Amino acid sequence: MTIVTNLFISLYIKLFFLLTPFFVLSVFLSFIEDMDVIEQRKLAIRVTISVLVIVLTLYFAGNPIFSTLGITLDGFRVGAGSLLFLSAVSLVSGKRTRPEPEDDTDVAVVPLAIPITVGPATIGTLLILGAELGGATERLIGAASLIAACLTVGLMLFVAPALKRVIGSMGLAVLTKITGLILSAMAAQIVFTGVANFLS
Repeated sequence: MTIVTNLFISLYIKLFFLLTPFFVLSVFLSFIEDMDVIEQRKLAIRVTISVLVIVLTLYFAGNPIFSTLGITLDGFRVGAGSLLFLSAVSLVSGKRTRPEPEDDTDVAVVPLAIPITVGPATIGTLLILGAELGGATERLIGAASLIAACLTVGLMLFVAPALKRVIGSMGLAVLTKITGLILSAMAAQIVFTGVANFLS
């Protein structure tokens, strides 16, 4: 039971930061400036549902995609790890900007779910995670931790104005940069694993 709990907590923490929650929160706050509380919460719920559907689809699609395209997991690790590192650098440097929504799209899906919460680097990392967790038990733990991470981010969006009052704009900026540092370490680990497996 301890091994299961440790795996769940480890994956939950990684996935929580992978979703760049504090950057997502700051972008979400900019979208809800002219909304009343009910509209804000409805948008938060729609974003959470959209993200859940997207990440679970990606998580379970890893192996079929790799086998269909003939891409090795280690090759994908190097590519996805590099993308994740670039994403981390943009968070640390403060150069990651919010994409503007198109007129005919639901902002809960585009751009809030994709690409703000689930960007290219997140997509690649989720595909790797789903493919490298071997047994059924590990895959279920991974799915549970992914759901928990998404719901945590969704809860943050649900209470976004209150969180902003507690953390403040400066606090959000600092937490976003810390997220970038954590993601850069994750990216390095993914790349090193891929390279090491190639050379072994």
